[in-house]
Amino acid sequence: MLTENLLAAAREIEPRITALRRAIHAEPELGLETPLTLAKVRTELADLPLEWKEGTSATGAVAILKGGKPGKAALLRGDMDALPMQEETGLPFASTIPGRMHACGHDTHTAMLAGAARILAARQAELPGEVRFMFQPGEEGFHGARYMIEDGLLDPMPDAAFALHIMPNSPHGVIAGKVGAMLAAADQFQITVKGAGGHASLPHDTRDPVPVAAEIVLALQTMVTRRFSAAEATVVTVTRLDAGTAHNIIADDAMLRGTIRTLSAERREAVHEAMRETARHIAEAHRCYAEVVIEEGFPVTLNDARAIDLARKVAMELGGEAGWQELSHSLMGAEDFSYVLENVPGAMLFLGVAEDGADWKGCCGIHSNRMMVDESVLPKGSAYLAACALKFLEEGWAG
Repeated sequence: MLTENLLAAAREIEPRITALRRAIHAEPELGLETPLTLAKVRTELADLPLEWKEGTSATGAVAILKGGKPGKAALLRGDMDALPMQEETGLPFASTIPGRMHACGHDTHTAMLAGAARILAARQAELPGEVRFMFQPGEEGFHGARYMIEDGLLDPMPDAAFALHIMPNSPHGVIAGKVGAMLAAADQFQITVKGAGGHASLPHDTRDPVPVAAEIVLALQTMVTRRFSAAEATVVTVTRLDAGTAHNIIADDAMLRGTIRTLSAERREAVHEAMRETARHIAEAHRCYAEVVIEEGFPVTLNDARAIDLARKVAMELGGEAGWQELSHSLMGAEDFSYVLENVPGAMLFLGVAEDGADWKGCCGIHSNRMMVDESVLPKGSAYLAACALKFLEEGWAG
């Protein structure tokens, strides 16, 4: 079977996949500038017949493998950036840079993608079409995928796109996904309540913004539960409230900050408008003024039904019925692979990397400074990515 052959090929290069992952893990880079990581990737793949395109807005790059036969184009993506946090895993290859850590698994994503490139390059002669390997910086809130698209690195757009994200608190080796909204749109908000300060002993001579801000916090929770159907999940979370300088001074201003998570463009727009309306009217009722600023983050990550059908078949070929998990609901995290899926039919999938037999529900999740990965799963990730691309090129969506 095709997938068994690909998995066997991945097992043969497991030391290379693991070594690249560990090298990247030890030198994490942040944001849109990941030159050391990209250099490691290019060195690892230097012997392969790849054509490289690099961007100008960031250190993103696309490696193109042109097959020996004409056909369509499939894109596989791996992100490269880390997080600004101190690692506490105690691993021998732990981060050597204070305050930086690969706590979201992007080191594994990049290594698995490089592994997929090597597996498919060995099949170049019989490959119908081409595979593009998208090595992307700036996924952690920096819109790296959007910059790569704007730089033209994906032009002409491929016919299909797949990405794999590890989950340390999911079952060992299991692929998971769902049709439609896989992950949420994620936006940031800042609400500034402007009043008129004064002495804390004379609140009636002021327009105190603090109780107004507190009222807005509670009103936003009511807004979510009473204005929007619970059938489509919506999250508005206030994570910070700042005001005042001393115990006996009423401040002029109070500021709220937080996040908005929605699962459709329509709900996203409606929540934004409802937040502006709610904050404005509550402030006005107390003779204050509310300024609402919403910074749009990643859009909703939408999985194409045809891509999920293909992804499910490949997962079951690799691991049987137990190799695939159909997610029952969307997750409220966000991913900037969503920018790719706005332009190309495809899918974002999860790969469980908890240790085989472990209590995976109790494992530290992504963005934990103690997050661990069972590296023995990585070859399966490489084989899975390669299989998704190859199956699409050979059979199209009908496969």
